[in-house]
Amino acid sequence: MSKPLSDHDKKKQISVRGLAGVENVADLKLNFNRHLHFTLVKDRNVATKRDYYFALANTVRDHLVGRWIRTQQHYYEKDPKRVYYISLEFYMGRTLQNTMVNLGLENACDEATYQLGLDMEELQDMEEDAGLGNGGLGRLAACFLDSMATLGLAAYGYGIRYEFGIFNQKIQNGWQVEEADDWLRYGNPWEKARPEYMRPVQFYGRTEHHPDGVKWVDTQTVLALPYDTPIPGYKNNYVNTMRLWSAKAPCDFNLKDFNVGGYIQAVLDRNLAENISRVLYPNDNFFEGKELRLKQEYFVVSATLQDIIRRFKVSKFGSREIVRTDFSRLPEKVAIQLNDTHPAMAIPELMRVLVDEEKLGWDEAWAICVATCAYTNHTVLPEALERWPISLFAHLLPRHLEIVYEINRRHLENVAAHFPGDVDRLRRMSLIEEGGQKTINMAFMCIVGAHAVNGVARIHSDILKATIFKDFYEMEPDKFQNKTNGITPRRFLLMCNPGLSEVIAERIGDGFVRDLDQLKGLLAYVDDESFIRDIAKVKQENKLKFAVHLEDHYKVKINPNSMFDIQVKRIHEYKRQLLNCLHIITYFNRIKKEPNKQWTPRTVMIGGKAAPGYHTAKMIIRLITAIGEVVNNDAVIGDRLKVIFLENYRVTLAEKAVPAADLSEQISTAGTEASGTGNMKFMLNGALTIGTMDGANVEMAEEAGMDNIFIFGMRVEDVDAMDRSGGYCAQSYYDRIPELKQAMDQISGGFFSPKEPELFKEIVDLLMHHDRFKVFADYEDYMKCQEKVNELYKDPKEWTKKAIYNIAGSGKFSSDRTISQYAHEIWGMEPTMESLPAPDEKPL
Repeated sequence: MSKPLSDHDKKKQISVRGLAGVENVADLKLNFNRHLHFTLVKDRNVATKRDYYFALANTVRDHLVGRWIRTQQHYYEKDPKRVYYISLEFYMGRTLQNTMVNLGLENACDEATYQLGLDMEELQDMEEDAGLGNGGLGRLAACFLDSMATLGLAAYGYGIRYEFGIFNQKIQNGWQVEEADDWLRYGNPWEKARPEYMRPVQFYGRTEHHPDGVKWVDTQTVLALPYDTPIPGYKNNYVNTMRLWSAKAPCDFNLKDFNVGGYIQAVLDRNLAENISRVLYPNDNFFEGKELRLKQEYFVVSATLQDIIRRFKVSKFGSREIVRTDFSRLPEKVAIQLNDTHPAMAIPELMRVLVDEEKLGWDEAWAICVATCAYTNHTVLPEALERWPISLFAHLLPRHLEIVYEINRRHLENVAAHFPGDVDRLRRMSLIEEGGQKTINMAFMCIVGAHAVNGVARIHSDILKATIFKDFYEMEPDKFQNKTNGITPRRFLLMCNPGLSEVIAERIGDGFVRDLDQLKGLLAYVDDESFIRDIAKVKQENKLKFAVHLEDHYKVKINPNSMFDIQVKRIHEYKRQLLNCLHIITYFNRIKKEPNKQWTPRTVMIGGKAAPGYHTAKMIIRLITAIGEVVNNDAVIGDRLKVIFLENYRVTLAEKAVPAADLSEQISTAGTEASGTGNMKFMLNGALTIGTMDGANVEMAEEAGMDNIFIFGMRVEDVDAMDRSGGYCAQSYYDRIPELKQAMDQISGGFFSPKEPELFKEIVDLLMHHDRFKVFADYEDYMKCQEKVNELYKDPKEWTKKAIYNIAGSGKFSSDRTISQYAHEIWGMEPTMESLPAPDEKPL
């Protein structure tokens, strides 16, 4: 296999990525050596690869600092409305290359490291992913930060600085094994601790009601120590802040309660307080009602609101005087966006601060709270909705429980006024759910306490209004909006696919990086032979490069001319990796049956993590690896079909896989995937999509054209109709479809697990008897659709034309568009395309 062009050679040809000026390069080399010497205390004789990475990271960071300080000065002087994006997850990935791209330094840094005799890609590989998220929700937050900075919005991301992020996934003997992600082991050059802004957070205790108000007393205090990470906009000199809180025990923690003999134990017990920010809960689309998780949720909310209110009170840069005490103006200056219900405690906490501490009346405080807060819903799966037991609330946050009861009392009065006599509606709409144990429905609390509620794709927002939030929609229809998700084109096109970025820029200029709608200009080239050739060539280079990576990692020989068929996402029944498995088995059987036919060669790659406690998801991984063991070692099949499980799928692996994909699998049961964002990344990078009419796939089909996407399977209406008319019967499909029966019999008979024939009996039982997601109902249509995919792949020119339609139609799916809509329609803020002056220019 010919070695593809190295990224270093490729970037030297690239215009969209900044010029490597002589002074710039000399300056970078000087600063690199200065950091190696003074920051890392090493010389070239003893420096390791990691030292060189840190020297480069610090050198690049130096270019952020002046812009960062100046951006914050600009905000204090202009005093704009600020938006606070609160999320329990920020799935950032690596920072070095993204920072170089956004500052236009990439070519200069490439040239400088090259002249220093170092390999840029090797240095980048030393950086740990910041894996502070599970999947889509956390990565969305990261894309939003990039877009908010690029649009010049005064925005802050607030979350938790988990010591351990999402686990590293190892595959051992075909099974997932989890390893702790000690991402801070070597230090993080991008963060700056800010102990001067440390904030106390209270837990437990009890309430006392006095004539002058309520006091929350006898609490346990944990300190929240903020760490700030700079978030640079794209070539506009704006640098915003992501502030992540770390839990610290106060110096007197437990000591006051102990006699002298308990001193050692008291110091050891500081860990109990500091455990709050120790580890990210590794569940995606699943609620685990643990006390530590509720502590995390309140911890981030309490510390963040203290910060918001401090900043609201102090208006001008550098001034510590309290100048603003009129809280009626809070919604004019502050917008709070709740990323799902995880930060829902912001609503009762803001009420507590306004009523108990700032002594506002309830009605005024409530009006301020509602006008300030907005809520984004990310799922309709019932098992994912947060419902906290009242007993836990009473123990951990007694004052907040009283506030939630009062919010609910007034809310139900309001409902009764709107719908007199409708007792069942009162029960359905109560924030407190009666049942085995009383719980608080956090989604309902968010709807009541926010002025805007949005879903994350049009179909998802419609489903919310028609189903789980129907009663609320009927009462306050104007509250409900849609904001279709997006992805940042900086990381997911410019940075991860320089070849494609360059081919696009040669045709339509580089304005698309900040205005992705300009990609529509590519429609003029859809029949242009040289453009079609260039697009196909870039895809082939990306596939060669990824094939080299895979062969290094998996020791499986990859046919780079095969179709790269990729499904990467968290492992979950609703995402239907099992449907993909059934296609692989059926295709395998067809090739075995007619080995001399001209089959379209495929390399099927499936990747994603299973939550450690989700047994079924772990069995799905085991099935995929077992199928791979059989398929990949079959001499008759040869290189016409390979199955690879992509180990430890994460942001950095996505950046390699997405540009190399031919086919993107987005095959959830219609009505279950709120939006999806991986689907958008593949589309932007010139893959074709096979998918159901679910989430953002619906809008992708609209933008690219139905002829340029492979849509199959039941629509939401079909699923509903099936549920209404007797439900789904897996057995009938099994009995009627011979290829499906054959595949299922192979799984249950031990064909893929000859040493343990019973290994997959649970999966067979699941598919045959308790499959909520109706895999068999879509099997036939999926197989037919995959045949169309195979046919088209045999005509590379037609395939590439459809890829061009997809790239040209992906402008809508920029997170810049999403954030502009949040700004205009929810936050009441105005994005700007203006730049701030660079640090070496005169201030505005």
